[in-house]
Amino acid sequence: MTKRNNYPKLHNAAWPGVVGKGSPDGEPFIDLDTMLDHTAKAEVDGVKFDGFDLFLFDPHISIDAKPDDLKKLADKAAARNLNIGSVVAPVWPPTGGGSAMDSSEGRKNFLQQVQKGCQIARTLREMGIRPYGVVRIDSAGGPSDWMKDPIGNQRRIADTFDMACDIAEDYGEVLAAEGEICWGGMHSWVVMVDLLERVGRPETLGFQADMAHTLLYLMGYNAPEHRVLPENFDWKDKESFDDAYELLTDSLRPWTVDFHVAQNDATVHGSGSHDKTGRHCLANDPNGKLDIVKQAGYWLREDDLPHQRYRHICWDGCMFPNKVMSDPQTWNNILSTMIKVRDAHGWHE
Repeated sequence: MTKRNNYPKLHNAAWPGVVGKGSPDGEPFIDLDTMLDHTAKAEVDGVKFDGFDLFLFDPHISIDAKPDDLKKLADKAAARNLNIGSVVAPVWPPTGGGSAMDSSEGRKNFLQQVQKGCQIARTLREMGIRPYGVVRIDSAGGPSDWMKDPIGNQRRIADTFDMACDIAEDYGEVLAAEGEICWGGMHSWVVMVDLLERVGRPETLGFQADMAHTLLYLMGYNAPEHRVLPENFDWKDKESFDDAYELLTDSLRPWTVDFHVAQNDATVHGSGSHDKTGRHCLANDPNGKLDIVKQAGYWLREDDLPHQRYRHICWDGCMFPNKVMSDPQTWNNILSTMIKVRDAHGWHE
């Protein structure tokens, strides 16, 4: 009997308990212990999540966390038999960072947050609780600001990211730029590839592909000149969709170092202070436009073989309602989908 695939490892994201939460008009935060309990308790046919990815921001874990704080975090993970994978550096102005388009104070603050994030990532790695994963960044500025000076802003972002690469290399870390329509200079698949090529350091800066976010690239949200699917696209036209999806993934897959499994219904969504971006839907959402297992293969395979460039994949349910996240069946359904993705496109060690 063929052994079941055990790579890539399956992770859940902890940040849906924080992102889009906590503002006066938003839902309250969900604390880290609760998010980890949801992750650890999910189980399908004896298979459980292997770990979680983490947002380095209060109330989960401070970007200024001390070694004792990180030891407590590692103990929380180990007690639940979970690893820590990729971590998100809070590079945005409201969280202490600054826009990568700002070549003065904004850049200084941005790089400071990258340095702190890489330091935490390395410490967790040295503790043995983080065997894989990247440090996630973005431009920390919106498309409307970027469009005021596309050429100059793109150059400034590339320069900032190049400096961030120097920092990451000092800590032995890899950075992943999150492809999402709400980040200036990263809001289009064409512009995203251009940015990665401008920096030109693929060993240190790669792409984080999220299936919900990248679907919106095809539809031209915030960059209609780069849309691939026509307006009023007929989602029953699977052949045309596959052709468009192949174009997208062939362009970005060579850069991809971190991967989020997700579902999207071809709409945008924002909550709290988070700008509108590709909506994350439940794995079994009847309005979801992605055949998750099939489309995941476009990111996870090359020449019809698993490329094995990253050791874990993560489910992202960012901005799910708290009621949805409190339902254990939500996480079992998600885990079931993740297992199917790994069975189809993973490998065994």
